[in-house]
Amino acid sequence: MPLSKKESLYGKGAKRGNTMKKLIICTSLIALSACNKTERTIYTVEYPDRPSIEITENPLKNAYFGDLHVHTKNSFDAYITGTRTTADDAYRFAKGETIDNGAGEAISISGPPLDFYGVTDHGEYMGVIAAMDARTSKDPLTKTKTGKSIFGLLGGGTDARMQAFMDIGTTIVTGEEIEDIYDLEFIDSAWAFNVNAAEKHYEPGKFTTFAAYEYTQMNIIGEIDDNLGATNLHRNVVFKDKAPTRLFSTLNSTNPEDLWSWMNDTRANGMDVIAIPHNSNGSNGQMFAMTTTDGSAFTESYAKNRMLNEPIVEMTQVKGTSETHPLLSPEDELADHELYEILIGMPEEAQKVPGSFVRQSLARGLEFEEKLGANPYEFGFIGASDTHVSAPSLSEKEHFGKFPHDTTLENRGSVPPDGAKEWGEKQTQEALAFIASSQYGASGLAGVWAEANTREHIFDGMRRKETFATSGPRLKARFFAGDYNPSILESTDMVEQAYAGGSPMGSTINGDTESPDFIVWAMKDPAGYPLQRVQVIKVWADGGDYKEAIFDIACAGGAEPDAASHRCPDNGASVDLSNCKTNDETGSADLKAIWKDPSYKPGQRVAYYARVIENPKCRWSTWDAVRNGTPPNPDMKATVQDRLWTSAIWVQP
Repeated sequence: MPLSKKESLYGKGAKRGNTMKKLIICTSLIALSACNKTERTIYTVEYPDRPSIEITENPLKNAYFGDLHVHTKNSFDAYITGTRTTADDAYRFAKGETIDNGAGEAISISGPPLDFYGVTDHGEYMGVIAAMDARTSKDPLTKTKTGKSIFGLLGGGTDARMQAFMDIGTTIVTGEEIEDIYDLEFIDSAWAFNVNAAEKHYEPGKFTTFAAYEYTQMNIIGEIDDNLGATNLHRNVVFKDKAPTRLFSTLNSTNPEDLWSWMNDTRANGMDVIAIPHNSNGSNGQMFAMTTTDGSAFTESYAKNRMLNEPIVEMTQVKGTSETHPLLSPEDELADHELYEILIGMPEEAQKVPGSFVRQSLARGLEFEEKLGANPYEFGFIGASDTHVSAPSLSEKEHFGKFPHDTTLENRGSVPPDGAKEWGEKQTQEALAFIASSQYGASGLAGVWAEANTREHIFDGMRRKETFATSGPRLKARFFAGDYNPSILESTDMVEQAYAGGSPMGSTINGDTESPDFIVWAMKDPAGYPLQRVQVIKVWADGGDYKEAIFDIACAGGAEPDAASHRCPDNGASVDLSNCKTNDETGSADLKAIWKDPSYKPGQRVAYYARVIENPKCRWSTWDAVRNGTPPNPDMKATVQDRLWTSAIWVQP
């Protein structure tokens, strides 16, 4: 039922059952003696309103998969496009239940239930659009001029309704609220509903939920009336456990540094919180800029404050991948993975590429660290979906898109329009008129290495950046740097030795006269496609120039990388575009390697991260075409190679 300030289920605040008592009982895997690294810790969490729960900690950590970028009908753009699901529905989907996508189609998750989830509705006007819809709501907001305009009660047709909706988007950019719908008590109530849904579905040890929302910062291109588009500087704000009763949105301030100040105050009041920037690929060079928001020079305190509040970034999601771009990485043959060519109304060719992608920004951060003694871009990586139907679409074969209308194949441009069986030039252009849907990817997922599936453990894993991103599949990877014997790869206790003798992804280590030993262990999705290769990406700064090098370090089938090119030989993986069949025997279920950097220079500041590449398979658009009995759209890539990115390990002098 719609929320209103008079009829709210939860009032102004959210009641959270976060009072717990821990009883620590240490039991060893080897001996029932004092606790050490090989032991699992078992403790009991006691709640006042539910049975106690026993949690087992694994000191060597487990990989947990989740999504922290999920929208429901409480987001202004989701409701207006047909989404009717709530935060409660979203959590049910993540736990394996089937929900409606808003267009009358049942959707369910590909693969097993997720381990953790966070609904991140836009903080600006949260729940307000749904409450203005007089067809389903009795809230006083239905009687506002804005509400009547959006839902056609003032006449004027589709154009007038769309203009009213665009006016809402404009205020999010400018920070100047629309007075008749900026009802703070109602927004508090909608936020409380989401917070309480997270609390209701939290099952420590089995399924973790986080109270979260999206801070929707955008900078306009040109003048506000030019409608040239806007840059994407959004952040998802995630609370560890307790959450405040009122959130901070761009209607409070459009400066993310003010958001960080609010987060610092929130943390000082006992509520830990992080923000996760996303879609830097559409930021017009501003997400990872060389100055602060007002153009001032970075300082050491700025760099430290940014990393305190934004320790991880979103590497991939529905609206493209933010790792790198062919213009920045011309020697990287895999740099064009799921590029998003139009974002928030702005063509890619009009955007500034430097400052918009993660890999180059790692180098920028190293340059700042040299100057300031602190690195503003020392972030870890996660993936997410940015779904607007409460549910991530993670499977190429069963892709259902970002919005309800994306389930229509013609809308997403994967089949010729009007029932045609071939692609003509005019037909291709017509299909690409739905430019957003055609470019959406079936992506992505966040991976966290943590001792147990609880808020405390997963949040702490994110803060220490022991995280990885995948473009959809449940791939896993370990990444360590240290001093290791090559025989470690054959040891049954390899992971224990790796922790004992070095540092995992997300760490910063001191360099030596020789390269550290890097260990990568990659594992395929149990229900997915085999692995083709594992790479280490090296990034550094050299006198203001940003440098990178790519090393294939493990190849499918036991092949060795070429000594000169540092690339694996072609493993013969292929895709039959007539039926999407692949020759999976060419790939590997897992790949391990221990590697030293052959170009290592003592005293150089460097960041290294691992990238795991699957064999190629049909992109979702090709699957659509195969089922439709038509050729793939020639303006779309026919195949895709899904992948995983580990967080980096930084080596400093």
